[in-house]
Amino acid sequence: MANIKSAKRIVIKVGTSTLTYENGKPNIRGIDKLCRVISDLCNSGREIVLVTSGALGVGVGKLGLEERPRDVAGRQAMAAVGQCELMFLYDKLFAEYGIKVAQVLLTRYDVENEHHRSNVIECMSALLQMSIIPIVNENDTVAIDELTGNNIGDNDNLSAIVANLVGAQSLVLITDIDGLYDRNPREDESAVQIPVVLEITDALKEMAGGSGSKRGTGGMVTKLQAAQYACSCGIDTYIVGSDPHNLYDLIDGKVVGTHFVPSRDSVSSVVSD
Repeated sequence: MANIKSAKRIVIKVGTSTLTYENGKPNIRGIDKLCRVISDLCNSGREIVLVTSGALGVGVGKLGLEERPRDVAGRQAMAAVGQCELMFLYDKLFAEYGIKVAQVLLTRYDVENEHHRSNVIECMSALLQMSIIPIVNENDTVAIDELTGNNIGDNDNLSAIVANLVGAQSLVLITDIDGLYDRNPREDESAVQIPVVLEITDALKEMAGGSGSKRGTGGMVTKLQAAQYACSCGIDTYIVGSDPHNLYDLIDGKVVGTHFVPSRDSVSSVVSD
C-alpha cells in the first residue's frame, strides 16, 4: 500500500455510522478525532477533501425522533436540519486545530452538466489552494436521489466522482466494517478480510451484500461501485474501519483494510489524458 504514502491530494469519505450513535446523536468524540487526524494530515502538506454523510441521521437525532420520516419531504427537512448541525460541528472542531473549512453541496446536475462541473472544479481547486478543506455532501433539500435510494445518490459514489473531479491520487472510504471480507463478518466469525483487490467483478459485488447499518443509506456494494469508478480513473482506493488513526497507518505503509488497485491501463489512460 505504498501509493497513498506519496499522495498529495486525498479524498476521504466518512459514513453516518462513524459520525453518529445509534440514537442519531452526533458522536462528538469520534468527529473530533477525525478532525484532529485530518488537520494533522493537512499540516503535513497534504490537501484533503472530506465527503461526509450524516446530515439526515443527525437531523433525526437533533429533533429527538425515534425513526427517520418515511416520506421524501420529511427526509429532506431532516437533512436540512442535520446539515446545519453537522457543519457547525465540523467548523468548530476543525477551527480548534487551526483549519478552515467550506461547505460544498452538490447535485447530480452539478457533476453531469459541463458548465456546472467546471464551476465545481474551479471552486474546490481555489479552496484547496487557500488551504481550506472542502466538506462535500449531496444537496438533499433539492436532490432526492440518496433519500429515495437511486444509484448516484449515495456518498460512496459521490466521493469517487469528487476524487476524479479534483484530481486526487487516493480515495479513502471510512466505514464501520474494516475492509472487504469474503463473507459477512457480522454473521460469520470465520470471514476472511481481503487485503488487496486487483479487479472488481460481478461475483465480488454479489458477495458484498446489502446496507451496512440502519443509519446509513449505502453498504459494501456502493463502496465497491465507488472503488470501481475511482480505479477506472487511476485513483487508488481504500476501505478502512471507523478509527481515523487508520489514515496514519495507511500513510505509514501499513496493511490496513482493503486496497483497490487501479489497473495499469487505467493509470496509463489518465496520464495520457
